[in-house]
Amino acid sequence: MYREYDEMEKKDEEEKINEEKEGYEFEEPESEAFEYKKPQTDDKITVVNKTSFMKIITVAVIASMIGGLFTAYIAPTYLYGKIIKDPYSGFYYQNGPSYEIVSETEGLTVVSAVAKKAMPSVVGITTVAIQNDFIFGSRRAEGVGTGVIVDSRGYILTNSHVINDGDVEEVTVLLSNGENLESKVLWNDAILDLAVVKVEKTNLPVAELGDSDNLVIGETAIAIGNPLGLTFERSVTAGIISGLNRSIPISYSESIDSLIQTDASINPGNSGGPLLNSKGRVIGINTAKIQSGEGLGFAIPINMAKPIVDEFIEKGEFSKAYMGIQGIDLEEFEQSSGEETGLETGVFVYKVYKDSPADNAGLLGGDIITKIGDDEIETMNQLIKVLYAYRPGDSETVEIVRNGNALSYEITFVSREEIE
Repeated sequence: MYREYDEMEKKDEEEKINEEKEGYEFEEPESEAFEYKKPQTDDKITVVNKTSFMKIITVAVIASMIGGLFTAYIAPTYLYGKIIKDPYSGFYYQNGPSYEIVSETEGLTVVSAVAKKAMPSVVGITTVAIQNDFIFGSRRAEGVGTGVIVDSRGYILTNSHVINDGDVEEVTVLLSNGENLESKVLWNDAILDLAVVKVEKTNLPVAELGDSDNLVIGETAIAIGNPLGLTFERSVTAGIISGLNRSIPISYSESIDSLIQTDASINPGNSGGPLLNSKGRVIGINTAKIQSGEGLGFAIPINMAKPIVDEFIEKGEFSKAYMGIQGIDLEEFEQSSGEETGLETGVFVYKVYKDSPADNAGLLGGDIITKIGDDEIETMNQLIKVLYAYRPGDSETVEIVRNGNALSYEITFVSREEIE
């Protein structure tokens, strides 16, 4: 009996399996997009949808392309600094400035990218001057500084004190490729602390000049120079713009004004080298460091040098606008003379040269110059710097105070060579 039951149960199971097989053998899907997999013992039946799999792959590829476009272009252009914080600076920007990537493909940092861009235009400058010593007599004194190429025909901008204010016997320029070239001093001004020297070579790499009038405290500042001599030539230091319109005294009666302050390290030998922004553009010429404190470096704004550089590039020479007076700071005049003028600032004119622009305009000795064009005149140094914005032949209004009365005159500047 038990045997009969077992045989019947076994027969029922075999019939059930045959029915399952028959169901799949005769009911194949009509679409070729489905694949039938014949089951093995204890296996489950698997049906694979080829169309759905291709859809998933297509959607994934499109999604990755959209994500890449968003990350690489849309977010940096339209969101960073406007809707969401800029991931590089952590700030929002009122007008949403765009970033200029100096070298995106090589994965460089801002500092290294700027250095790579500007380094070929930075030169070393060595000088030999003759100094007279009371004990040892005449002796040769050597100096080292830095310069930056501003024209491919060999024009180089540096500090006046680097070339000993023009009183030098030899000036040698060391190019980035290691070549040493003799150079000639074309122009210098000790008050501006700027100079232009030239080498006889063409097709030189040129630095890109920026705009120092639009600087913002806190933005990146990068200095390149030769600190402590050519042993450490073309050293790169980085920091920020710490302050603007700074003044430092260079003598009892003179100072250098309108300077850029930076905490980028500036040491002896850096003088004359470029101060650069994050785009690799020259925004200043490094000039001085306060010895009593760290992180107190100063640079001359490049816009002060641009008119000079532009004229050298255009004409191969520079002619300063000449006014034809001898003047002194009003404060210094009052202290030395004991007179009270009733004014706080200005330039006291104690001499007007005959047939000069000032003489032809009607200025007299004893006048106090208070304004030239739109510029308020407070000191003689400032007056000298204002004149660099004009070229011989330019005309401007000069405002003065004479015997307590405010007057204005039209003056036409000339070059000094024209009246000598």
